[in-house]
Amino acid sequence: MNRRPAVFFDRDDTLIQDIPYLGDPAGVVLMPECGEALNTLREHGFRLFIVSNQSGVGRGLITLGQVDAVNAEIRRQLKGVAIDGIYCCYDDPRNPREHRRKPSPAMLFEARDEHGLDLRRSYVVGDKLRDVQAGQNARCKAVYYCRARHTADDAKARTLADYASESLANIAAWICRDAAAAASTD
Repeated sequence: MNRRPAVFFDRDDTLIQDIPYLGDPAGVVLMPECGEALNTLREHGFRLFIVSNQSGVGRGLITLGQVDAVNAEIRRQLKGVAIDGIYCCYDDPRNPREHRRKPSPAMLFEARDEHGLDLRRSYVVGDKLRDVQAGQNARCKAVYYCRARHTADDAKARTLADYASESLANIAAWICRDAAAAASTD
């Protein structure tokens, strides 16, 4: 099987502005350059996915139906940019037996198996250290969407990531250049 590369995006504070435990689709606001970045990646042959920890379900703060409604609104606002799949972990992080939440690569592996993806040619983009770590744990390249934070986790994410930028358009351009360079050495 010819496995295709993908870009996995965190949802909150990466593709949309973060409202903790967002359950109302009216609260969905796309991040600047989101549609442009996704279109660029799609045009370069990448499959596009969302991978998101949604612990509000496990905590009883929002319902699965509310998460689905928010995800549907994201798709609607993207106006034709195809998202190939959305993978969410609903587990309460206070449960030590749960191992599917990022930084676990479990959601990435699930997408790989269901969609025939090549994780070694894929990328994970997110705004938290755990997103970078999930990418590394899945053997993807990790991209840190940094946004004027100055915390220990921010510094570590910047150090561990293969690339970091405050611009989704710059991130998309870097991924396309990096993938092209890797393909030319194969």
